[in-house]
Order: sequence, then C-alpha cells, then structure tokens
Amino acid sequence: MGRYVLKRLLHGVVSIILVVFIVMLLVYGLMNRDLVFAKDANFGKQTNNNRRTYMLQQWELFGYVDYVPYADYMLMLRQEGEIDEETRAEAVKLGRDADGSKDSELAAQYIEQFTEYYESKGYTVERLGAVLSRGKIAPGGQPALFAHKDNSLLERLWTYFTNLIQVDNIHYVPEYNDIGERGLTFTLYDPLYGGDQFSPAIMGNGTKHKYLLYFDNRFPYIHQNLATVNLGVSFSISRGVDVFTTMTQSQGSWVQSAITYPTGLSEMSADDLHTATYIAGSRDTSEMLQARFTDDYTSVMTVRGSYSRLGYSFLIGIIASMVTYILGLPIGVLMARFKEGLFDKIGTVYIMFISAVPSLAYIFLFRGIGSAIGLPTMFDMDNVKKAMYLLPIISLALPSVASMMKWMRRYMIDQMNSDYVKFARSGGMSETEIFFKHVMKVAAIPIVQGIPGTLLFAMTGALITERVYLVPGAGGLLIDAINQYDNSVIVGVTLFYAVLSVLALILGDVMMAMVDPRISFTNKAR
Repeated sequence: MGRYVLKRLLHGVVSIILVVFIVMLLVYGLMNRDLVFAKDANFGKQTNNNRRTYMLQQWELFGYVDYVPYADYMLMLRQEGEIDEETRAEAVKLGRDADGSKDSELAAQYIEQFTEYYESKGYTVERLGAVLSRGKIAPGGQPALFAHKDNSLLERLWTYFTNLIQVDNIHYVPEYNDIGERGLTFTLYDPLYGGDQFSPAIMGNGTKHKYLLYFDNRFPYIHQNLATVNLGVSFSISRGVDVFTTMTQSQGSWVQSAITYPTGLSEMSADDLHTATYIAGSRDTSEMLQARFTDDYTSVMTVRGSYSRLGYSFLIGIIASMVTYILGLPIGVLMARFKEGLFDKIGTVYIMFISAVPSLAYIFLFRGIGSAIGLPTMFDMDNVKKAMYLLPIISLALPSVASMMKWMRRYMIDQMNSDYVKFARSGGMSETEIFFKHVMKVAAIPIVQGIPGTLLFAMTGALITERVYLVPGAGGLLIDAINQYDNSVIVGVTLFYAVLSVLALILGDVMMAMVDPRISFTNKAR
C-alpha cells in the first residue's frame, strides 16, 4: 500500500503543478493586464509620470513584471556599503530632461552603471523627463528612471512553488539592521502571561515572527509560525494579505482583553501579541509603538470573535454531510429493500423533485419557509445564534440526501441481481440475511470511497447557499477573485482545490481497499 500511495502522491503533485500552470497561463498570459486597474480607485488619481510608475508597481505586485526604480538600486548600494549616504542622496537627483543632459557628473556616473547593469540582465531601462506646467514641475510629473522586465510563465511558476512554504529563521532580518544578538529563546513561562504562568514558547530574534511556537487557550491550543504557507498576496479582496491568511483568519468584531505589552504597559486591546512580526524602523515612527514595544516586532493581528471563512464553510459543510449520510444511506437501503413499494415510490418522487428543480429555486423556497416560521435568514457575525446555521445546513443537506438515496438504492439493486446472491439463495440463506450481510456490504464500497472527498470539500464552501444566506464563508472567494481580477487569489484558491482533490482521491482509494478485500495495491496474484 505504501508504494501505491507514494506513486499516487507523485502523480498528484505533477497534476497540481500542471493545473496551476494552466491557470497562470490563463490569468497572466491571456488576460489583459490592464484589467487589474478596473476597480482600482487609486489608479484614476495618478497623473503624468506617476501614472506610468504606478502601473509598473502594481504589475509587479500582481506578478507580471520585475520593476526596479533607480532610487531602490542606489539604496541597495548604500545598504551593501558600496557608497555612503551623502553619495546616495546626491546621485538620486535626476535632471529634468529625459536625455540626461542636466544630470550632475556623479548622478550620470551611477545612472550609466544602473543602465548597463540591468540591460545586461535583459531589463528595459526607461527614463521619463519632467512634465512641466508654466515652468514648474506639474503634479505627478517628477522625472523618473527605472528598469523593468516581464516575468516569464516558467519563472513565475518556479517562484510560486519555491516560496509556497517558507520556514522562518534568524537571518530573515537583513544584516544591516541592528537588532542585537540573533537567536532562539525557549521558555516555559511565556512573558506575555506575566512570566508566572506555565506556557511554553519559542521566541526568535532576527526572525520574521517573534513567536515561532506558543500555547494559548484557543483551539488547537498549540500554534506555530515557524512554517507558513504562502498561496499569494491578495490585492483586491484582502489587500496585502496572503490568500491562506484570508481563508483562515478569524472574522467579526474585535475581542478586547487586558493586554500587557513588552514595555509593561497594560491596557484593554484586541492585539494578538503572539502574531508580532518584524518591520524595520517601525518603532521609531510612532510614540504609541514606542510606549508598547521594546523592538521592531510591532506588526500584530487582532483577535476577533467569529470563525474564519474556512471555519464557517467547514462547520456548515460537515454538519450537512453528516445529515446526508445519516438520512441518505438508510433511506436508500430501505428503498432498495422494498423496491417498487410505497416507501420506494415516495423516495423516488423526492429524488425527482430535487433533481428537476434548480438549486437556486429550492434554496429560496427553504429561505421563504424559514422566514415565515421565524428562523434567521441572514448571518450576523456579531450576534451569533445557532438557529442561523439551520437553513444553510438544510439547503446543503437535502439535495445531497437525495443523491445519496439514489445511488445507494441503485448499488443495492445492482447487487441483488448478482450471481453470488443467486448462489446464496440456492444455499438456503434468507432474503434478509442476504440483504444485510452481503448485498449492503458490497453496495457500500463506492459510497465509502466518496467519504474523504465529502469531508475535505466541506472546507470549500457552497457558492449559492452562502450568497443567499450571507454566510461569510469560503464559497464565493474564487468568484470574487475572478470578478475583481485578483490573480493571486485565483491561483491560490485553485491550488487549494487541487490539493484537496488529490488527497480525496488517494484517501478514497485507501478506504475502499480497507473495506473490500478483493482490492489489492500490489501486482502479486493472491
């Protein structure tokens, strides 16, 4: 079995890479890149040269190009110690003319160096002269010099998968930042709890995250920031937030509690200090941060009171799946047992009704009935009630119950006409014994294969159901990303779906082999 699973995993990985490649080809290669500005309110505010540089900046964020402003190049030389600050400050002063005729001698020297360096790497170096209005530089008309190069699809694919999982380390913070001694610290008494409560934690200095491993009172109680998944940064749906974080971070209103900051300051706050990440120089930019923090680990997330997108979708989906199996399987078995009887006919009518009526129609039907009897028809994350889950679960479960009834009935009837059943009858076994000991066991095999997929895909949500009941789940994430041209989210969600599909297939095969002794994962004859 181990060799089979490994082989399927390798095939699955190849399939996932191909799926992501095709999606990248569609969104990056065939879609007009100007569409990323369709709903960008800031784009319309840009004028003159700023409009061009803003476009390149955004295209770089979306993964279309690699964009290097001349000022960033000079800053890199300064950080690497090749030039001093005085030289950098003088060299970045560009003349107004695009031909460089009014550049200082020092600026001309480094501009030539910048141009030669990036042109040798295949970049296009572009210089924009100042845009003047009545002898003065017009708004957004400052002179600009930059290099840019389109990212190839293979480069983008390679970069995406090599950065998919990032392991934090003490060399994350650049060497030129003075942060003191780099290293990891293990403690049994987390200082965030006053240092007197047993709570093991591993903290880092020089790492991206202050806390790499810690315990708290929230499920699953042990948390880690050592390895993070990077599906791609969103620039429309959750601007500046990774797709994985968008799906997994809590939602709703802030939950405040008494927080003691590293400086000893105590106040009511929703800050989650265990999520602190490093931002160079951030503490010096704000008196508030200076009052709270002792270093530049100042960027924190907030504690919120509701589930994440995946949490809502999975909770509703898993309960609906349980209802499906609890109701669908026994009803399907009874329909087959009393074939063409009254119970079978009633069940067939229900199956035909669910199959014939569009899903949107009966979802609105259930919503209307629920509203009439006083059930909540919309989600309110700030005022959560258990009754809010009832209608979405019913809307998801009833069609699935019909499908489960149909297939279980069909598998059972097919098995009842098999040769081994005829031999069992001739051997004197009763119909009830044949039915429950043999027919039902064999008929359940294909149902068992689908269980992992049902459980895993509960996390993906249901688009129509979540939209109708305003469930803040993951169901509409992909559609929203397509509508808003959020390419990173499209690729990230596609990868997430592809991984779930591969796992569902492999686990389904393993479970089917566990219940069916006729299935073997080896080539050896029995």
